[in-house]
Amino acid sequence: MAAQIKVISSMATRQILSDLMDAFHQLSPHRVVVESVGGVDAAKRVDAGEAFDLVVLASNAIDKLIASGRIRGSRSDLAKSGVAVAVRAGAPHPDIGNEDALRRAVLAARTVSYSTGPSGVALAKLFERWGIATEIADRIVQAPPGVPVGSLVAKGEVELGFQQLSELMHLEGIDVLGPLPADIQIVTLFSAGVPQTCAEPEAVGELLAFLQSPAADDTKRRNGMEPV
Repeated sequence: MAAQIKVISSMATRQILSDLMDAFHQLSPHRVVVESVGGVDAAKRVDAGEAFDLVVLASNAIDKLIASGRIRGSRSDLAKSGVAVAVRAGAPHPDIGNEDALRRAVLAARTVSYSTGPSGVALAKLFERWGIATEIADRIVQAPPGVPVGSLVAKGEVELGFQQLSELMHLEGIDVLGPLPADIQIVTLFSAGVPQTCAEPEAVGELLAFLQSPAADDTKRRNGMEPV
């Protein structure tokens, strides 16, 4: 019998899950409904006991939900993604080819934005390590949960935006300059967990098997992520 699977995810995996569910629907009678919100809000809702059949978040958030007893069993790792840098479409493209160049670009920018997610936390630590956190503090525009950094860049509210490539690459009105230099790249692992509220465990098992299968790899790569 066909089941309906209710999924909650962070915005970072919104497009990739949309594409993967389209492919899953061609193979399975089960229907999947995905709600993508800010990762912090998603974790709070699961931790509060709201009913979902599957949760897709950064692995550290899944680990916390396992520790709090909200997710049963272990996590299922799905994909990893690095951070990229964007400017408004048509704006000058600063050099970000190495760490020193990126530091100069950040110092030269009138405004800089990152998310409330794991990549944002890591970037704040990077700026502290560079010794520029205090100098640029009044230029930081942190995107509210669920609001793509790229949308602020596209509106001209932010000059230099940092976010997961998967969240930047599909947005209009911005130019993606490229990924962070390899030696300072920030990689986030995205994982799935089955919450205690899951009402369709067998159907969810089929979905997880597909999401971790080689059949999903090309879709992950097209959306700026790498299979794990």
